[in-house]
Amino acid sequence: MLVLTGTGRAFSAGYDLNSVAERAVSANEQQSAGSAFEVVVNRLEDLGVPTICRLNGGVYGGSTDLALACDFRIGVDTAEMFMPAARLGLHYYRSGIKRYVTRLGVDNAKKLFLTAQKISAPEMLRIGYLTAMVPVELLDEEVDKLATVLAGNAPQAMAGMKRAINEFARGELDEAAADQRHRDSMRGAEIKEGIKAFAEKRPPKY
Repeated sequence: MLVLTGTGRAFSAGYDLNSVAERAVSANEQQSAGSAFEVVVNRLEDLGVPTICRLNGGVYGGSTDLALACDFRIGVDTAEMFMPAARLGLHYYRSGIKRYVTRLGVDNAKKLFLTAQKISAPEMLRIGYLTAMVPVELLDEEVDKLATVLAGNAPQAMAGMKRAINEFARGELDEAAADQRHRDSMRGAEIKEGIKAFAEKRPPKY
């Protein structure tokens, strides 16, 4: 399991705009810089272990997609977010837009990308950007609680289902692979331990 967080008042302020401006001189360099960040975020989304984003404050620009690539986002009730691409004259990279659309819906993606307006933590929760919203003093407790739940579940089953869910969302499901994982799980060690633990009324040991 992976918990991603920031330090200070904000989770992340996003791209360094001065650095982006310097790279904009060369279209090739700009493409390279954008592609490198996109690759990192896509890899984060596809990690085989569950991922939790601990949003200790505001989240802006590219970091909104970094957080969105995590499976769960737990944020403080004073958090805010905005995607300033339209204000900056930047057409955002394709997989980031897809993530917004598949996870938040078309209307919310349009609102966030096209208006470039900030939204507050309650609105982030309402649209599904946040999994949970808590006062700052309860943030670690809420993250630990979720991490404990995830740690008690079967890792291979979770990894396979996470992959299928992400592929479904992107419209790219590998049906044969998903079916094979299902068949394998029916005769694997995890299900044997899970059923045994259930019968013995104890937590499973994976």
